[in-house]
Amino acid sequence: MLIPCDFIAFGEPLNPVGRHHDILIANVCAQAEALAFGKSPQEVEAEGTPKWLVPHRVFEGNRPSNTILAKRLTPETLGKLVALYEHSVFTQGTIWKIDSFDQWGVELGKALAQRIIPELESKAELNLAHDSSTNNLIRYYRKLKENA
Repeated sequence: MLIPCDFIAFGEPLNPVGRHHDILIANVCAQAEALAFGKSPQEVEAEGTPKWLVPHRVFEGNRPSNTILAKRLTPETLGKLVALYEHSVFTQGTIWKIDSFDQWGVELGKALAQRIIPELESKAELNLAHDSSTNNLIRYYRKLKENA
């Protein structure tokens, strides 16, 4: 089964550290190249790889990928990326004749949020009755809010 992947990278780092960003960009380019062209058994053998290891180092390539290289990660760029993926979901749904944005799970989340909002806004100590993950998210958010 072919599963395409997307690589997203930015020309300008937000936190430049030596040549770290160049190394990251090189890896993005290399991964896309590896997916596209792979490595044949002949290429692996030519590297002097032991015979028993050759099948593990072979990669057929011809795997679809997209590489998106933007100048810098900004709110505008992030918004454009979100719009791109939302349009992709819409287009796929149209082709498959499904409503990609009719999400019953979203309705459940909205209903559950009505119980959580007062817990986030309350100043009193609460006896939370959610699962441990949700309880910890609520507690952590309240701490962040107290220390703001």
